[in-house]
Formats: sequence, C-alpha cells, structure tokens
Amino acid sequence: MPWPGAYNLNPMQSAKPKILVIRNDKLGDFMLAWPAFATLKQSLPNCELHALVNPYTADMAGLCPNIDQVILDPGADAGLAAQLAFARTLREQNYSAAITLFSTTRTGWLLMLAGISYRLAPATKIAQLFYHRRLRQRRSRSQKPEYVYNQDLVIKYLQDTGIDTIRQPAPPYLEFDQDETNQLREKFCQAHQIPQPRSLVFIHPGSGGSANNLSLEQYAQVGRRLESSAGHHVVISAGPGELEQAGALGEKLADTPHTLYHSTDGLEAFARHIAFADLFISGSTGPLHIAGALNRNTAAFYPLRRSATALRWQTTNEVLKRATFSPPPAADQDDMSGIDPAAVARAISEKFLLV
Repeated sequence: MPWPGAYNLNPMQSAKPKILVIRNDKLGDFMLAWPAFATLKQSLPNCELHALVNPYTADMAGLCPNIDQVILDPGADAGLAAQLAFARTLREQNYSAAITLFSTTRTGWLLMLAGISYRLAPATKIAQLFYHRRLRQRRSRSQKPEYVYNQDLVIKYLQDTGIDTIRQPAPPYLEFDQDETNQLREKFCQAHQIPQPRSLVFIHPGSGGSANNLSLEQYAQVGRRLESSAGHHVVISAGPGELEQAGALGEKLADTPHTLYHSTDGLEAFARHIAFADLFISGSTGPLHIAGALNRNTAAFYPLRRSATALRWQTTNEVLKRATFSPPPAADQDDMSGIDPAAVARAISEKFLLV
C-alpha cells in the first residue's frame, strides 16, 4: 500500500515524475549504484531520473542509460553562499522525490532547503533527521553487498509509492557498441604490438586511496604465474597519479609480456578500454567496479576488515564472472600479506584462462 502521508506519492498520477537520486562520493561507490538506477528506471519507466554526483564521476554518470540528467554537487568545501544557491537550484527543479543512497548531514540539509516533499535515506547518524522517510540498513555490519543496500532504498521508494511490479535488471549495467569496442581493441593491440588472438589480462595495482591492496611484489608474482590455453598478454593499467606505481610493477614483470596503459583521457576512455579486457585484476577500487558494471571477468582482493569485505564490496557482474581473494581468517584485518600469489594465479588461471 502507498504510504498514507501528507504528500501525493503516486508517481503514476504525473505524466513524468522527476526523481533525484544521490550518490555523490567515490567512483567505486557510484558504480555500485547502477543496479539501483536500473531498478528505479525500469520499474517506473515514465520517471525522469536525475543523479546528484561528485564532479569526478560525472563522465561515468553521463554514460548510464538510466540517468536522464546529471547534477553536479558543489562539494563540502563550497562556501555557504554556494550551498544556498545550490539548494535554490534544486528547488527550481521541482523534484517529486529524493532518494539518498549515501547520506551526509550537508546533503540532507540541502534537500530539506530544496523543499522536496518525499526524502528517503538510510537511518544513520544525525543526517537522518533531515528526511521524511528512513530505511534502517545497518550497513556497518556489512551483511549485504553495497549495491543491494542501494537497491533496497529504491525498492522502499517504489513500495511507498504503490508500484506493484519491481524489476531488478541483470548485468551488464554499462554497455558500449560491440563493433566500436572490437575496433578499439584491435587498434590498441596494433599500437602495442600485441599478437592476436591473445587474452588481454588487465592488472590495476592502484587503489585510489581506498581499500587495502596487494603489494607490488604480490601483483608481480600473480602476473608471472598466470597460465592460459591460447596465450595472454598483461596490460598494467594506471589512472591519474598511478603511473609511477604501474611502472614499478612493469619492472617486476620484465620477463612477462606486458604493456603499460596510462589512462589520461578521462574515465569514459578508461571504461572503453576496460570493456575489451578479457580479465580485470585489482583491489577494491573504482576501475574494478567499472569492469563489474561492464560484466567483464574480474578477480579482486579484499581485506578482512568488516567495512571492506568481499561481500560488502562485491562487484555487479555475474557470479560466474567474478573471483575474490582475502587473507586467511587469522590475519590482521588490514594485513594483505597472507594472500598467496601462487594460489591466486592458479585459481584465476583455472577459472578464466585455461579454457
């Protein structure tokens, strides 16, 4: 049944209800919101879905097929005048609802000032006081994947508004034209003199300052020990500020055929390269979750710390397309040294490359 509150929450009574969804933190967090965007848009196809995002993730938001308009967050460092001006801008959009997937006190305050009549967020911390509707999730317990927590909020909104048919689309959540992807792969292989056909195994050693990661030596041992049936080539990928780290890994892979790919043309270009990867190996970081949204094969490394586990930060690709590795149970929660590169390489090879 619809929520019997003081507001008209039935979006079917509007020709095109306008809904604001907020996920304005890091790249990986934002990519894990894509199943929620898909659930909302495909369950309520007549809605106009706007996404409030961090400017860094705007290029990726522009690629999302379920987002109709991207709204840039001025950020916590913007002054009071800028924050108030932004709240007025949101008010002018006349949103019928706002769903906050990641809530801060500032975000809740802005949405309240914007006068949005239906405001939903997780029931956490002081920020929840700025919302009419709250969903208790207890994310700190990490009992579900982050993308499921995001979807649960969208489903709560749909239930509140009386939507009976809730669709939860399957991956991929991001797709590029296959002919364009094939042409880019061919151009990349020609430019780097990579013989074909060979599997392209991306190893991304950077972490963007997020979850704990393997050491370069561990990554090098994994790369050196990979085996494949038809041959493979390692592509060491690096984003902004990660070139030195990637180059150091390349030196450790001196006897293993490899190419260094430094992404300098923005996130869309990086995503288009990830789209032709046969396998993407990394820690729990933004590019990994781009690979997940693209439904590529992924192998990822997670610490034991409860807020950063493999379950909580699971990628959104199909189950059979992902492999996860963590230290042994007795290890310190942030110590990744217990992950055995030889065992990892063997498991990855058997699952993805020896076919």
